[in-house]
This record gives sequence, structure tokens and C-alpha cells, in this order.
Amino acid sequence: MNMPLRERDGGQVTIEFLGMTPTIIVTLIALWQIVLVGYTYTLAGNAADEAVRQATAAEPGARQAACETAGLKHLSEAWRSGAEVTCGGSGYVTADVKLEVPILFPGTLSVPFPVRGHAGAVEEAD
Repeated sequence: MNMPLRERDGGQVTIEFLGMTPTIIVTLIALWQIVLVGYTYTLAGNAADEAVRQATAAEPGARQAACETAGLKHLSEAWRSGAEVTCGGSGYVTADVKLEVPILFPGTLSVPFPVRGHAGAVEEAD
């Protein structure tokens, strides 16, 4: 009894899909992690911009506090927990922000390398 070719290969697509499922899942996880790294770079740059903007308007004695508050203001708790914000300089003020990149989900483990954002601006005159 000869079976048509279509009927003999009936389960082939299912087997091939099951074989490719781990590869598809690993690819999606890798892409998601790349998205988190990119988003963290965006957050670090924005936090540095906000921090230096406030630091240039603050008095030199209150500069670091204003800088840190502004740098952390728009970060969610997942990125704020390991964040470091520093400002320095006189005349030309700089702000540096260091954030940790979460692994798969914000608020969980972090990638062992930090993401840094840097911004600078001229101090506002009185």
C-alpha cells in the first residue's frame, strides 16, 4: 500500500518546530537583553543631562545634592538602586551617571559591567 507523500511527512513539521524551539527562545532572550542594554544607555544619558542642568543652576555648595536628586528623579526603582550620580567642575560643570544593566527583568540580577552617561554644561551666571 503506497501512501501519498503528504501523509508520510505529516509529523515532520512538528518535529522540526520542536527542534527549533530552544534556538528561537535563546534568540528572543538575547534580543531582549540587548534592548535592556540600549534602554539603560538611554536612561544614563538622560539622567546625566538632567543632573548637569540642575547642577549648573545650583550654588556650588549645594551642587552635588541638586545634581544627584535630578539625576535620580526620572529613574525607576529598578535602575535607581545601583545608580551613582556625581557632578564636578567649576565654570564648566560635568555630570557622570553609572547604572547597572538588569539581566532579563529590571530589579533582578545585573550584568557585571556598568553603563555610564556623561554630560557637561557651562555654569549659569548670576
